[in-house]
Amino acid sequence: MSQQRQVRQQAGTVEGNAVRFDPEKAQQVVEALNADLSATYVLYHQLRKHYWTLSGAQADELRRFFAEAADEAERHADALARRIGEIGGVPVTGPAALERHSPVPFEGEDVYDARASLESDLEAYGDLVESVSSHIELAEGLGDHATGHLLREQLVGLETRAHAIDGLLAHDSLTLW
Repeated sequence: MSQQRQVRQQAGTVEGNAVRFDPEKAQQVVEALNADLSATYVLYHQLRKHYWTLSGAQADELRRFFAEAADEAERHADALARRIGEIGGVPVTGPAALERHSPVPFEGEDVYDARASLESDLEAYGDLVESVSSHIELAEGLGDHATGHLLREQLVGLETRAHAIDGLLAHDSLTLW
């Protein structure tokens, strides 16, 4: 059964906005934020996959880490999507579009051991840190200081998670060589 629906705003477009940010400048920021939104969701799904498939001696501890990291990624994604709307854009949605726009590659469906999973997550966090860092400069260079502030806050969380993963992957300093 077909239902007619009226499109309020087409995906990929930017309209005027209540915050009075120039739509031409907003277009550039929306593209950047959609890349970060996409990357965040790719990371989110990767973290959830690792949570679901984890096994081994430290599974409980690592599951807590993966759950907290995934929840944080979801909060970041929501904030990015809301900001896209605030400046007149349309957030990217759908698995194919998210994967297409993401600078973080999809890890794939295979299951890996805990160390390989964490190494993959560290790589994804590193890619996202680089992307967000460059988008802070872009947004602020275009006069969008609110987006710059949002991204700076997210950058702190991303770097903190990357540091924690690096610590989990480090050799135990108490190990005898």
